[in-house]
Amino acid sequence: MRKREFAGTQVGAIGLGCMGMSGVYGEATDDEASVALIREALDHGVTFLDTAQAYGAGHNETLVGRALAGRRDEAVVATKTGLIIETTPTWKIIRDGSPEFVTASAEESLRRLGTDVIDLYYLHRVDREYPLAETWGAMSGLVAAGKVRRLGLSEVSAAQAAEAHAIHPVAAIQSELSLWTRDPLGVPGALAGTSPGATEGEEMGDVVGWCAANGAVFVPYSPLGRGYLTGTVTSADFQSSDFRGGNPRFQEDALKANMAIVDVVRTVAERHDATPAQVAIAWTLAQGDHVIPIPGTKKRHYLLDNAGAAGLDLTAADLAELDGVPDPVGTRY
Repeated sequence: MRKREFAGTQVGAIGLGCMGMSGVYGEATDDEASVALIREALDHGVTFLDTAQAYGAGHNETLVGRALAGRRDEAVVATKTGLIIETTPTWKIIRDGSPEFVTASAEESLRRLGTDVIDLYYLHRVDREYPLAETWGAMSGLVAAGKVRRLGLSEVSAAQAAEAHAIHPVAAIQSELSLWTRDPLGVPGALAGTSPGATEGEEMGDVVGWCAANGAVFVPYSPLGRGYLTGTVTSADFQSSDFRGGNPRFQEDALKANMAIVDVVRTVAERHDATPAQVAIAWTLAQGDHVIPIPGTKKRHYLLDNAGAAGLDLTAADLAELDGVPDPVGTRY
């Protein structure tokens, strides 16, 4: 696989988001199958692994730790703090940016991952109850203590990134970026940062550009539009444990309307004898050499298909066609 640089280290151009192995998109995978999949990802050069203490209440970090037993030096491991996800009786996200929480959860993450240092430690979401400087300062203390190598942010605006960067270097920003969610590119209008999951209604600004200008990598999560851009999601009939069942873009009317986006992706894919998934991921890669997408999957054939996107070079005409897809119907949360 082609490589990209993260903080002086070469990693696979495409990473692996491990969240789905602990639920969220339907039932969790069998643990043994998940461990095997992560190890196979390493075999294919997918070395940038993404997890979080909030995924499955620590279960996901434990899976990653098991998979890396004896292979720790083959991967760059990113995990996150500052967020608690409750799934019963309904989905609920709780932010906790207190210095006490981010410090204590780092110790727990180290234990679950079975490592003595976290390569990349993200603030999962900014908590408005605590000044960003206070949370970020506590996280920088973990770097000073040798427990964390680099710090990152998730779902922030360019202004918030600059605020944190003035205190301690921001090595990475992770946010949703795909052909139907282009907020981090500073796209105005319908694609602007109005999601409650991100910056509380503020414009995100050109976060991808901010990263390029400040030596950080940008990490797109959900580069496949939570599976929709693959063209395989045609029904709103989801398992009760699949959060997409309540997502505005995955309701029947929106699914049908948004197929106009998939049609363009398919057209470009046919031109290259590629899959829609590969085209969607390649589009994110084309946003800059500092961009490392982390598509998630629970299945081997999707892992291999996604990895194949690293070798797909889209032309200027392809990119112009993809950039012109219709605005999506439905907000992302």
